[in-house]
Amino acid sequence: MMTLNIVKFPDKTLRNKAKPVAELDETVLKQLDDMAETMYNAPGVGLAAPQVGISKRLIVMDVSSEGEPKKLIKLINPEIIEYYGEESGEEGCLSLPGEYAEVKRAEKIIYRAMDENGQEYEEEASGLIARVIQHEVDHLDGVLFIDKLSSLKRDMIKKRIKKRIIQGDY
Repeated sequence: MMTLNIVKFPDKTLRNKAKPVAELDETVLKQLDDMAETMYNAPGVGLAAPQVGISKRLIVMDVSSEGEPKKLIKLINPEIIEYYGEESGEEGCLSLPGEYAEVKRAEKIIYRAMDENGQEYEEEASGLIARVIQHEVDHLDGVLFIDKLSSLKRDMIKKRIKKRIIQGDY
């Protein structure tokens, strides 16, 4: 496995819509493994392929608590088909390191995806898993968590990032 470079905002790559995986092959499986390695090393709880410069609809995630066994989930061509309720929670992003904000998301979702064996399935998710899936699927569509904020909060984050870029610590 290999650790990949994480693309950081304001890189335009993060705004592109990822392409569906047409064929599940060794290349895709290796990309998923490399993404998982990258996510764990970052460290983070989720990573979408566009965040490492891969324009494919791939997500890896692991919301297990520290001290628990790892529970890596790999999603190929995920799509959210139903949303239920609403809740707010703090989010951050590996592509916007050090930035966090309260984001409204659906409380519960039903999503469809393919697993590593090429089997398509549908599942219900709630809590942190639902939040991470929504966040990462947004990445596949070129949407960042800051896009869900008020323009005032979004502009504050953009200014902080710009300042950090100028200072060379971003």
